[in-house]
Amino acid sequence: MNISRVGVDIAKSVFHIHGVDRHDQVQWRGKYSRDKWLDAISKRVPVGAEIAMEACASAHHWARELQARGYHVKLIAAQFVKPYVKSNKNDRVDAEAICEAMDRPTMRFVAVKSVAQQDVQAAHRIRSELVQQRTAKANQIRGLVGEYGLVAPVGIGQLRAALPRWLEDAENGLTDDFRILLAGLAEDLRHLDDLIATVTARIERHEQTDPVAKRLLSLRGVGTLTASALVGALGDAKAFQRGRDFAASLGLTPRQHSTGGRDRLLGISKRGDSYLRTLLIHGARAVLRGSDSKSDNLSHWVRQLAERKHANVAVVALANKTARIAWAITCHDSDYDPELSARAA
Repeated sequence: MNISRVGVDIAKSVFHIHGVDRHDQVQWRGKYSRDKWLDAISKRVPVGAEIAMEACASAHHWARELQARGYHVKLIAAQFVKPYVKSNKNDRVDAEAICEAMDRPTMRFVAVKSVAQQDVQAAHRIRSELVQQRTAKANQIRGLVGEYGLVAPVGIGQLRAALPRWLEDAENGLTDDFRILLAGLAEDLRHLDDLIATVTARIERHEQTDPVAKRLLSLRGVGTLTASALVGALGDAKAFQRGRDFAASLGLTPRQHSTGGRDRLLGISKRGDSYLRTLLIHGARAVLRGSDSKSDNLSHWVRQLAERKHANVAVVALANKTARIAWAITCHDSDYDPELSARAA
């Protein structure tokens, strides 16, 4: 059996495998349990063969396991596999579609993430979820106390300061029963604050020990969280051929709807990592606000753009440029050069 290419449809418990030879003739179709499919691959597929999977849950883990056994692993985004699914969809057909899609000369692949990259991204995802929970808790408190005629100024800091006053004021109309409930909500809010602070401190410690993150901190509009998130998303940056590809993966490039030789560019695609895109846009907005007092190339460029276009267009363009510069710094292992910052990366 001379298998050269294998498509694997991964799941929680059952894995479907489709293998072909170099003439695209089917040599192997199989269905295996979670604890047996790797051994089946090792017995039937020669070392050095190409194995592809969809870039979904646990794909990076299995890719590292296969790489450790000597195989060349390719991860494909699910939307790029879908056109190759024939007839009705099932796991066996999905494995065949993956095997076919991986051999297309123009196919784009997802880089296999290291354990360190996944650790960084896990910390950011946990922090993001905790922030959402804290916002929901703060909104719940505001809504409940509003029914008693109490309103705190805008901002979670203002709410934190108002909670002790509400609980201690015996004349504000709150009943004893509601004060007990409100004290519990205030404790929940403090607990979420502590959890966020703990995860943030972990992210900051990683940033202080990572040389790439330290270089990225020199970029305008990039802080600790953004630098760490960029490291987690980029890795060694070799997975992207150029800076624009990385910016496109974050949804910072325009969508296109062109036909008949007539180009039509729309708004940004908003695909990919929305968390990192949000961090970059917020950082770019801060740079734009402070550009009036600065005379460097980047500030001059973004000011001129904001004069011609809407401020939000200038902010997104700057976020796009920051992503490209971050790719160049990471890919070429170089330092940030402010003199080149206003040029295309």
